[in-house]
Amino acid sequence: MTKRTRRNHTPAFKAKVALAAVKGDKTLAELAQQYDVHPNQMTTCRSRLLEGAAGVFGGSAETVAAPAVDLKELHAKIGQLALENDFLAGALSCSGPSHGSPA
Repeated sequence: MTKRTRRNHTPAFKAKVALAAVKGDKTLAELAQQYDVHPNQMTTCRSRLLEGAAGVFGGSAETVAAPAVDLKELHAKIGQLALENDFLAGALSCSGPSHGSPA
């Protein structure tokens, strides 16, 4: 018995399979046998087609917009962090063992 390699179906093939499943002329088992795919794949393709169908007609598809970035706030935060780093670097150099305190 030879082991079958994993197949990668093209989007065009998946669309054809999904449309055949949506038509409903044949059962999913018959279509799966016709297209040589597992019935679960038929169901998945059909579900993805139905979920994305609204976006085809330019409806209010859920698009993920980048959140608005306030540059002034980011620059202020960078300045604050730079100031804190400078302060801590100065405090660290003053508290070192070579600062004049007896060791």
